[in-house]
Amino acid sequence: MAVNQLEMFDLPNPCIGICESGPRGYCRGCLRSRDERYQWHLKPESERAEILRLLAGRQKRREAFLRQQAEQEQKEQAQQQLDLL
Repeated sequence: MAVNQLEMFDLPNPCIGICESGPRGYCRGCLRSRDERYQWHLKPESERAEILRLLAGRQKRREAFLRQQAEQEQKEQAQQQLDLL
């Protein structure tokens, strides 16, 4: 019988010390909601694991958004340079 890994290791708190809420209510540092941050130590391991899974998806969406913004800025800069010619 396989031992559930959640029983063997305590899940780490994802806080990175940048505690500021963004426009959608998620922490800009760790991407957790207010409840996920304030109640972390009270949540069972299974719920912490689910939060960590959700954070991975939030991180991917944030990275995609930032990439899209950077690409848009590059396009705008290129257009401005062409307009100068």
